[in-house]
Amino acid sequence: MKKRIWDISQTLRPELPVWPGDTQFAFARTWRMDEGSPVNVGRMTMSTHSGTHGDAPLHYGVDAPDIASVSLEPYLGECLVVDARGVTGGEIDIGDLPHLGSADRVLFRTFDAFPHDRWDENFTAIAAETVEWLAMQGVRLIGTDAPSVDPQESKIMAAHLAVLEHDMRILEGLVLDDVPEGRYELIALPLKIAGGDAGLCRAILREL
Repeated sequence: MKKRIWDISQTLRPELPVWPGDTQFAFARTWRMDEGSPVNVGRMTMSTHSGTHGDAPLHYGVDAPDIASVSLEPYLGECLVVDARGVTGGEIDIGDLPHLGSADRVLFRTFDAFPHDRWDENFTAIAAETVEWLAMQGVRLIGTDAPSVDPQESKIMAAHLAVLEHDMRILEGLVLDDVPEGRYELIALPLKIAGGDAGLCRAILREL
């Protein structure tokens, strides 16, 4: 029987909301068939953190590995999707977590409907203590539909630093609107960018 697939990636487009002050996504044709070229070819300008992406340790650690150097293993395998829409206080705390069982990867849904056309600065982050607790349970990857695991105004990046300390991986900007809470197979491979502080992903979930 064919297994159902959920595409949990954002669509890259000029109107894509980006972190305030970061590079806006742009796409233009450089070769055009309607102008006599035998093919269409385009050029893109973007941030490494555009849309759905995996943070490299280099993003929050000066001498940490770039996205081309990290193992792909954390980005492939069984995951648990957690509905965290009822969280209050701006951060997911340990008390907000369900029983994880043997989850190696945990993805958090925080939006009722993903804000495709606007930037929401009041997104739900993940408390550093929660990251620590997840690491102790054996979780190797944390994903979120929010643009960051830390609050937008954070200067200390406590959740990111907890991820770095435990050599975990992060996926940000997922779209989980149509995904029921439960267990899935995650496939979300970041682009292999030398020196990259992040890698864009085409992320999917597949039913087990």
